[in-house]
Amino acid sequence: MSHVGAPRGRTCSRTLRSRTLRSVALLTTGVLALGALSACTSEEEGSEPSAAAAPDIAAVKRDGVAQGGTMRWAVDTMPATLNSYQADADAATSRIAGAVLPALFTLDKSGRPQRNPDYLESAKIVEREPKQVVLYKLNQQAVWSNGREIGAPDFVAQWRALRGKDSAYWTARNAGYERIEKIERGANNLEVRVTFNKPYADWESLFSPLYPKDVMGKPNAFNDGARKNLKVTAGPFTVKKVDGKAKETTLARNPHWWGEPAKLDQLVMRTVPRGESAAALAARKVDIVEIDSGVVKRMALAEKDAEKEAEKGAEKEAEKGAGKDAESGGGQPLTHGPGVAITPGSALRSWALANGSDEEAAEAAVEARKRKAESIVRYAREQKGLLGWEVRKSLEPAFTQLALNGESGPLADERVRRAVARAINRQELADTVLKPLGLPAKPPGSHLALMGQKAYSDASEALGKQDTLEAQALLADAGWTPDGAKKKVAAAKAGSKAQKKRTEEGEEGDEELTEEEAEAAAQAKRPDAKTEEAEKKRAEEQKRKYEEKVAAEEKKKGDKDDDKDDNKDAAKKKGDEHDDKYAADVPSDEGLYIVGDDKPGKTAPRPEYATQVLAPASVARLQGAVLLRQAAAVDDSDKKPGGVAGAYAPRGTAAASPSPSSSVPTVPSGPLGKDGKPLSLRFVLPAGAGAESLRAVGERISRMLDRIGVGTEITKVADEEYFKDHVASGHYDLALYSWPASAFPATDGRPIYAKPVPASDGSLLVEQNYTRVGTDHIDQLFASAAAELNEGKSRDLVRQADARIWAAAGSIPLYQRPQLVAVKPTVVNAGAFGFQTPRYQDIGFREGGAGGPDSKKKK
Repeated sequence: MSHVGAPRGRTCSRTLRSRTLRSVALLTTGVLALGALSACTSEEEGSEPSAAAAPDIAAVKRDGVAQGGTMRWAVDTMPATLNSYQADADAATSRIAGAVLPALFTLDKSGRPQRNPDYLESAKIVEREPKQVVLYKLNQQAVWSNGREIGAPDFVAQWRALRGKDSAYWTARNAGYERIEKIERGANNLEVRVTFNKPYADWESLFSPLYPKDVMGKPNAFNDGARKNLKVTAGPFTVKKVDGKAKETTLARNPHWWGEPAKLDQLVMRTVPRGESAAALAARKVDIVEIDSGVVKRMALAEKDAEKEAEKGAEKEAEKGAGKDAESGGGQPLTHGPGVAITPGSALRSWALANGSDEEAAEAAVEARKRKAESIVRYAREQKGLLGWEVRKSLEPAFTQLALNGESGPLADERVRRAVARAINRQELADTVLKPLGLPAKPPGSHLALMGQKAYSDASEALGKQDTLEAQALLADAGWTPDGAKKKVAAAKAGSKAQKKRTEEGEEGDEELTEEEAEAAAQAKRPDAKTEEAEKKRAEEQKRKYEEKVAAEEKKKGDKDDDKDDNKDAAKKKGDEHDDKYAADVPSDEGLYIVGDDKPGKTAPRPEYATQVLAPASVARLQGAVLLRQAAAVDDSDKKPGGVAGAYAPRGTAAASPSPSSSVPTVPSGPLGKDGKPLSLRFVLPAGAGAESLRAVGERISRMLDRIGVGTEITKVADEEYFKDHVASGHYDLALYSWPASAFPATDGRPIYAKPVPASDGSLLVEQNYTRVGTDHIDQLFASAAAELNEGKSRDLVRQADARIWAAAGSIPLYQRPQLVAVKPTVVNAGAFGFQTPRYQDIGFREGGAGGPDSKKKK
């Protein structure tokens, strides 16, 4: 995805590395122990294979793959460019480059880089002091499609194009290349020596893909020459044709390929937008296409409908064989799809409009009925076409996160971000998305690696587990309280008009007082011991009268449960009168926690005789947690909204006793607030047909935040506007989008979590950090990890950086994305690859089984 300049933050960068692997896939305060933030683990702790999903590609040996054939592989869009190093390169660009260009290192199923023997005999660091030197020994058979050897001139041309010193090259990244000091020929033409001016741990990420000097040697060739075609390649396939009209790119077997030859004659990358994948499957336009969970559900329904039809057909045959008259008629209408929404009432209204006297309304109704009928027929036809396909599934090397924009507003306060994060039940969200698909549902514990990778370590403890009580305490500490949303009456200042009206004897009601006079008057009015005693007696008398009033009302009602409610009403009325009377005498509670207030639940009435105790904000967290735990009764999910235990039981039924293990407090009555403003966050979500799952997750998150008094305003925007106009531009408080994982987190993670810095034009340079949350310490850890040549130490530094990212609470990983791919059952060595790099020359159709779903029609 391209990175778009935005009014509230520039996403371009002097060192931006928009690797296809790290492009967008779609899409704290508090005392923290240093040990929790170090996140250092042993080698064995970095991998959790039990929680990772293996590739699902129907892997077979090459002798089990048929020779020849054309495979149609769906891509979301036609690639805007075939140059992977340009800003508008996308997943289709990456797939084509993987099939036609050298990749010196590929990834295994655990996301670890492996030397590619088709291009490299060896590659290693041969010198560390005084400077790092890497020696590449190339496969002596490796040649470009024009017959020229792959060698040092190609490395030099790519380095010069991508190092960032020549602005004539329109590059999107240069990370790593700017650290190279020189590239030279080794002992022979097959050796390339690369000398670095700074140590670079992720050197294996460089020169993959490697473009020929024909593309990299001149700015014009780089900028325009490789956008629509690649004339010189060096992979198992070559680019045969780019057909913009048909929206497909055809790759053909490379006759100059020196490795194991491609099994397929042709590989066609056909454009199929995500929302049209079901139609493409039903029409048999593709052999392999990535789908979403909605299409998976439709395929399952198609199988069930087919089974029911088969059973019904068998029953009719049995009745016919028994001499009974079988009822005639077509298949039963589907119990799902667009026709289900039609009720007798809606059908009658539609018919009435279509046949009414209002010609304009009738015409619109007729057109709507026609479209509905067509959609029902089309859906039923597609359902039959969804039979016979195979769904291969794994976990995509990407995670979906909740992004919290910390640039401004409530989320600029680290305590509020941490409170939001602590309110989220990540396990519940992961279960919702992944369990129905039969995939592992463990939430990611890292921003920089996924389960199965060596760098993986669960550092989420740096933020803390889901805890509603602690979330509410953090909000209270930040000044967001149940009473905060109410507009407060400002306390009268000395010398104000409110003080002009005096009731004490000897004062002039219309005399303006200076500040000095006001202070002197205040000193004079401070009570002596006698006055204090009188005030105490007055308070006791008020207390006695209050209790007598409540008792009288209780006696009048006569019902115990109703007495409690009336008692609250009376107390509230009394408290409101008192608050109005003494509003100007109550000190501001900004930055303080009022002990005795029923925070963060519904505010309890405070009688006139109550003592108001103010505690410093630094102690508020502990006090708040204690009070909240005392107030906790039952899980709010087990009762009706706004209710309490026993509230909906028959009259006279006692409320249930609080569970000792319960840790969920009473739900606040409405959002919290501060200075008269409610705590409400703008939650932006995509509105497209393929984003139903993401919107469902967003709505669950909204309900979780409601429990701690944080309101959310969900805004659904068009898919094409979602990232560019909202996420990248910073026009959101909360958003959901995904980041791919990387085999090189020290390099690829840095621009995503780097601290935004002011640019020379006054804007904010955010690179790819769209949450705008970062710290100098995180930047330092990334820099140290990238410069550490000891692999184990570099991984430990990456883990420390991840722990700090968790603590900053700018982004919360929720779940690893599911990877769902529909294929013909005869397709082998392709499907849901996970981390694994496809080996394009091995992809094909199963030997002796090229029929696929279409074969059923041919019988």
